Amino acid sequence: MSQKASPGSVERGWDGPWYRVRSDSFEASFLPSSGEDLDLVCNVDAEVRLTDGSRWSATVVTVAEVERLLESWRRSGEALGGRYFWVSDGLIVRDPGIDNMTQVIAGLIETDEFSSIFQRLDGD
Repeated sequence: MSQKASPGSVERGWDGPWYRVRSDSFEASFLPSSGEDLDLVCNVDAEVRLTDGSRWSATVVTVAEVERLLESWRRSGEALGGRYFWVSDGLIVRDPGIDNMTQVIAGLIETDEFSSIFQRLDGD
């Protein structure tokens, strides 16, 4: 990780192809495309490890990216001509960027909604 944290703060940085964000309550690992601007990320796989050691995943997508994909699929014929969007572990957010997505994850953990949205990767 490239940026160190002080107690109670957030640590962010690259770890191979993963961009990791560590806080006191979770570690989120994002897999953006090579060279992608982290402030503009609009479709990314994320894995979250909670303090209890459990691992969770989701594909985080912005509303604008869903609209872009539906339009693309309308032209290509995929997804019944762009008439639907489906992803089994999807979380749709309003704004792009890893920082925004991390804030949403933190909010979901704080409000106890996290486990209803993310898919657990390990046993109960």
